[in-house]
Amino acid sequence: MKNFFLLLLFPFIVNAQNNSDDIKENDWLTDYANAQVVAKKTNSNILMYFTGSDWCSPCKALKKDLFDTSQFKEVAKDYVLLYVDLPRKKELLSAKEMQQNKALLSQWNKKGVFPLISLVNSEEKEVASLSGYGSKVDVEKYLDFLKRNSKM
Repeated sequence: MKNFFLLLLFPFIVNAQNNSDDIKENDWLTDYANAQVVAKKTNSNILMYFTGSDWCSPCKALKKDLFDTSQFKEVAKDYVLLYVDLPRKKELLSAKEMQQNKALLSQWNKKGVFPLISLVNSEEKEVASLSGYGSKVDVEKYLDFLKRNSKM
């Protein structure tokens, strides 16, 4: 019976692992203070990605169409990546991370727009932002935006 229960849970465990691996694969950080330290050390801008991972369909599409591509991985080398998730299922994040993300939302995404990319420099000033996602046609717009605002 115990083995049967584990077999039932296996797909959920693998899926949860895959989602966190996606974030780690692209070197996405989840702690703002840590992102600030890295940005100062590397003199890079922070790319804050505001998402609702479990409810925002455009966010899910943007992840698949942009963030999971080799073109993004190349452009992302110029940024410190910060994943700011605001899921409806509160158990997906720790209470501390949810509190931090809500504070970041009120500071950098006052209108509560999803998805949103906000570029913040190491002095904590917003350089630029880009919001919304309609279709794969927007991927080039995002890539151009990121190339234009990188610190080369």
